[in-house]
Amino acid sequence: MTEAEFNEIIGTLKDDLRIYDEMIREVSVDMIAEEFTEYPVFIATQHEVKIGELIIDKNDMAGTFNLYATTIDEMIVMKLILESKKNDFIKAYKDPKKFMCVMLVTEKFASFVFLPYAKRQKEDDE
Repeated sequence: MTEAEFNEIIGTLKDDLRIYDEMIREVSVDMIAEEFTEYPVFIATQHEVKIGELIIDKNDMAGTFNLYATTIDEMIVMKLILESKKNDFIKAYKDPKKFMCVMLVTEKFASFVFLPYAKRQKEDDE
């Protein structure tokens, strides 16, 4: 995959995530508040995957990517993250109140990206 192809996919993902932003933030806050996980992970893919729960169906939202919510622990069980790398992942994990952790999965690659949530009006007023 060329850098241009990668940048195009990331651009498309960012476009979708701008639309999904508030829903993703709410799911993340709920996952943490309900002590389901301290590290919500969202999987963005154009096809169906068998991990996490589908929270956004691209067909229902006229988007490009489906979005699934999962946890670091489920990713370890599924061997998407090695148990020995869990602490490294946690160290790299950004503040879930400000950033969404997205695992982008395509036919050619998979990569973690941390993208900032859009600022909410209340936060802007503070």
